[in-house]
Amino acid sequence: MIVRFPPSPTGNLHIGGARTALFNYLFAKKHGGKIYLRLEDTDRERSKPEFERNILDGLAWLDLAADTLPDGKELWRQSERADVYRTHLKKLVASGAAYLSQEKERERREVVRFKNPGSLITFHDIIRGPITFDTKELGDFVIAKSIEEPLYHLAVVIDDAALGITHVIRGEDHISNTPRQILLQRALGFAEPLYAHIPLILAPDRSKLSKRHGAVAVTEYREQGYLPEALVNYLALLGWNPGTDREIFSLDELAEQFDLKRVQRGGAIFNAEKLNWINKEWLRTLPPDVSERAVRSALATETPRIKEDVLARALPTILERIGKWGDVRALAEAGELDYLRAAPKVDPAHLPWKGEPIESTREHLAEAAGRLERVAGAFSKDAITLALMPYAEEKGKGNVLWPVRFALSGREKSPDPFTLAYILGKEETLRRLAAASNLLS
Repeated sequence: MIVRFPPSPTGNLHIGGARTALFNYLFAKKHGGKIYLRLEDTDRERSKPEFERNILDGLAWLDLAADTLPDGKELWRQSERADVYRTHLKKLVASGAAYLSQEKERERREVVRFKNPGSLITFHDIIRGPITFDTKELGDFVIAKSIEEPLYHLAVVIDDAALGITHVIRGEDHISNTPRQILLQRALGFAEPLYAHIPLILAPDRSKLSKRHGAVAVTEYREQGYLPEALVNYLALLGWNPGTDREIFSLDELAEQFDLKRVQRGGAIFNAEKLNWINKEWLRTLPPDVSERAVRSALATETPRIKEDVLARALPTILERIGKWGDVRALAEAGELDYLRAAPKVDPAHLPWKGEPIESTREHLAEAAGRLERVAGAFSKDAITLALMPYAEEKGKGNVLWPVRFALSGREKSPDPFTLAYILGKEETLRRLAAASNLLS
């Protein structure tokens, strides 16, 4: 089985295109087939090198590698196959299946039109079942601007035949293109591939997904800090399901499970929250050193730098707060990680807990510091909890734990005081508690 992914370099690789590439890739790998890549750049005015680079970059990031083409090339560009198209165009004209037509629009020009027999065409869509078109409605459609300039439909048909494509898996917006392409296949004596038209990706309001709903280009998701494994995982579940409740799959596992018969017909709703959840699950699978490097990279422009030992201890807490690496920057910009870099500027008015006298609060801070100073051995979260909790239960948890937490973080919302003390380390914890106690003197 042979499939293809044929993006047009008139724009960046977007989510819909990436999912089409993924479904073709999974189908090929599931059946031990091949997937070929070609760039449909017959629109010379809109096709740009930067878009081609973006497409190739996005596919590489998602690890959707195409197979080497029969001629040994990595990909085909339709702009480089003009001679092939010209040969077939001439054959169509010579056989009477197409003809030169003088058009009168802005300026007189000669195009090539396909002589439409006006027949009924029925093809079996693997996802949607039989689909019938009355091709009379298409008229004699244009297949080339000239003998030298083929248009989309003709180039696609010729290339699919040359590559031996057995299955065309593409978006449902291409359904209306299919009868034209079948007419051309028959006129050229080519075998007809099987078709599978996958549902479009829709926004939550069921409108077409666009920039106003968030990122659309694949590279934007990379810049926001999503993992490629997570985006592939999520895209696979947009319009397809494995028939079980399982939701986390590697690329290889998806290839094992994938079946076109389990692709839905209706539009697939893009859900950013679900994508974030899947990405978070993938973040949990990363080794600590990989996560630490990623977090530190996200904070590279922030000063002063967080000490390595502090960041290592804070890592689980940070990971719990984020859905993607870009969220680390958001936390930093909101000041929520400032306490990791330096002692906070503590407002003494916020240290007492709900009506607790200042003198009592100062005593609680001093007692907490004394108990933590006496912790022997590892300054672990369990050891810290064991040292503070009995006193907190005796004097009131809020009365003791609130001022400790605020003294260490300077924030009303922060991790619990046991976690904070563990992250900061014994020496820094004692220093901050003493500073806060002095503010109340």
